[in-house]
Order: sequence, then C-alpha cells, then structure tokens
Amino acid sequence: MKSIDINSLVRENVKRLKPYSSARDEFIGSASVYLDANENPFNTEYNRYPDPHQVSLKKRIAAIKKIRPEQLFLGNGSDEPIDLLLRAFCEPGRDNVLIPQPTYGMYSVSAAINDIEVKAVNLTKDFDLDVTAIKDTWDQNTKLLFLCSPNNPSGNLLDAEKIKSLLLQFPGLVILDEAYIDFTGTAGFLAVLDEFSNLVVLQTFSKAWGLAGIRLGMCFSNPDVIQVLDKIKPPYNINSMTQTVALDYLRDENRKNSWVANIKAQRDVLKANLLTVPLVQKVYPSDANFLLVKVRDAQKTYHDLVYQGIVVRDRSNVVLCEDSLRVTVGTEIENRKLIDVLNQL
Repeated sequence: MKSIDINSLVRENVKRLKPYSSARDEFIGSASVYLDANENPFNTEYNRYPDPHQVSLKKRIAAIKKIRPEQLFLGNGSDEPIDLLLRAFCEPGRDNVLIPQPTYGMYSVSAAINDIEVKAVNLTKDFDLDVTAIKDTWDQNTKLLFLCSPNNPSGNLLDAEKIKSLLLQFPGLVILDEAYIDFTGTAGFLAVLDEFSNLVVLQTFSKAWGLAGIRLGMCFSNPDVIQVLDKIKPPYNINSMTQTVALDYLRDENRKNSWVANIKAQRDVLKANLLTVPLVQKVYPSDANFLLVKVRDAQKTYHDLVYQGIVVRDRSNVVLCEDSLRVTVGTEIENRKLIDVLNQL
C-alpha cells in the first residue's frame, strides 16, 4: 500500500488556477431550448457541443474495467494525458522525469515540448527494469517515472514485482502505459489501482479495439490525480463523434476479444515463420501485437520491403535495438506475404 499527498506534487500555478467553465459545465441535464452556448440551432447531428465530462462513456468503460468513473480521465489519444501530466506536475526548467530506454518516444518528446529534463536509464539486455539503476538516477526534482508494459518497441511485459517495488519507493507519480495489455493474457495493474495513490495507468482504444482513427485514450488513477487533469484539460477535448463511436464499439466486447485472439494466434505463427527466414537472426519474446526482429542490415531490409509494398518500422537507431525491425502482426494473408518477400530478399 502506498499513499502520497498528490496536492504536494502539483505545480503552484495549477493549484491557483481557476478552470474555464463552459456552458455545459454550468447547466447539466436536458432542456427543450438551448440558447446558452452560441451554437448553430439547426440540427446537423453535431451542432451541439459534446458532453465535456463524457459521463455515459465513462460509466460504460468503468463497468468494463471494474473501476469507478471518478478514477478515469479520457483524452485525445494517450498523448493528451501524457502532456497534461507533465504540465500539471512538472515545473518547466526545474523538474525532471525518468524514462527507462528504449520505450515509446512520445514521453520524451512531450517532456521536451514542456521544457522538462529527461533522465534516461537503459533497460536490461532482456528489456526489463534495472531497479537499482533507476533508483540511482532519480533526484529530489524527479516528478514522474514513465514505464511501458508491454514495452514498445521490445514487446515484453515488464516484471510486475519490479514495478510494485518502484511504486513503493518512487516519490512521485509512476505512469504505467498499458497500451498493449489486451494481448498479454494478464489483467495489468488496474486491479491494484486503489493500493497505490501514485499509480497512473494509460490504456487506449487504438490497439485491441481497432479504433486508432478516433483518437481516444484512457487514463486511470486515484480521483485526486484525475481532478487535476480535468481542471487543466480543454473543455470539450473528446468530440461527439468519438464518444458515439466508442460507445457503439463498447457494446460488443466479443468482437474485440475475437480480434485479440486472432492476433495472438497469428503472432505465434508469424514468429515461427520468421525464424525460418535466413536473414532473420532473432525474434524477441512479445506480449504485444508486434514483434521485434533482429535481421542482417535492418536499414537495407526495411527499404527492400518498402520497395515490395510492405512497410514495417526500422528501430535500428534505438538503444539496445541495433539492426532490428518492429513488425506489427497483420492478417494471415499480410503475414504470409511478408514471409514470402523476406525469403526472396
């Protein structure tokens, strides 16, 4: 069990901030005539502003995830809560964040945009957490620790006990990005959300739910953290179309589960087939919907694949990922085409 005073971590200007109050904040309910928000009165389906609090959507997600609605913030992709966490808890030019590498690059980019120093520490050769190195790296101005599990681009789950150890010891917020958690067969850390007041879990509709195009990310934490994010977010950050589409897809969990089962099965087949390709040197273990593949001359292989109409991700310039490509698990036909082309190179 870990409990910290969230208010003590919040930037002073954010504490003093009086948030913007929209028309839909001041009136909650239903009416026959709306003349409060300067909207176009003619019905286009989208002439009215969306619910700024996404009440119906949050209730549905909370029921599925077995959390309380007040523990949930919805953002424009996961990128929005990442940015808001930095803006809420890190003083520009003074505070820093700790990011084990390699991992999702947007953590560092968002930190740089906000003028927040990044302290980097390498993962182990097996892409797991080096707890001692992490502890030796943070200082009194380290406010956020970013972890990605399953990790991107390596694909592996981070050791759960190491994560819990860091949650108990780290003096700030631990941001655990679980974008690929559906492909693991594990519950992730939502089940222990109430045990750690400094835990923030990110999940997304972009992967398992097949909704990357609607840009909807989920951020779970204790209500004190969620209230801070709600305080500084744009008033209508989740548009009506996104809320409608998400609610529609949430009515059919079986469809999502079927996609996940198919992708996991294809992941095993793709890995086995990749290991038969002469230029493939290693396929790293994966709990995600992609594989990190070490090949001979990754840059040349990448361009050769592009020439054949197949796009993967060249990760050879990333620490610990030399000569490696990141390959998303596609359909059976797409995966077979990849193998056929690789065998011809």
